[in-house]
Amino acid sequence: MPNGIAADEMHFIFSDKAVLLFDFWRVHSPTGMALSVLVVLLLAILYEGIKVGKVKLFHKTLENLPNTSSQQLILGSDQDSTGSGSTSANGTRLRWFLWYLGQSLVHVIQVVIGYFVMLAVMSYNTWIFLGVVLGSAVGYYLAYPLLNMT
Repeated sequence: MPNGIAADEMHFIFSDKAVLLFDFWRVHSPTGMALSVLVVLLLAILYEGIKVGKVKLFHKTLENLPNTSSQQLILGSDQDSTGSGSTSANGTRLRWFLWYLGQSLVHVIQVVIGYFVMLAVMSYNTWIFLGVVLGSAVGYYLAYPLLNMT
């Protein structure tokens, strides 16, 4: 097998020893494992929070943009839907571009955190897996009611 890992070693284990994400994150004790579980739990909560934050940002931005279709913003027509001149349309396009750039950056952060959480689970340590599951549940429980708040 590649890297000296046998197929039967790819299963979840209860252990206080693990290497997580980076070579310097080596866990050798129950205390270290408890702290590592707490870190991945918080990462999972953060991931859920970012998902909700992205949706909130999207809805707030749509509320604050003038009544301009996305096709007008992308194609860069000279007049927006209110009939004002190109200066207003340019300002609207700039705001749309900045919003889109912000959404893209938040998405990249969400993807990076999501991959970190996934790679932590791939350590096949049951304690880490349970920390991710609990963190996702707590994050969902805390974050999703915020979607209904205005």
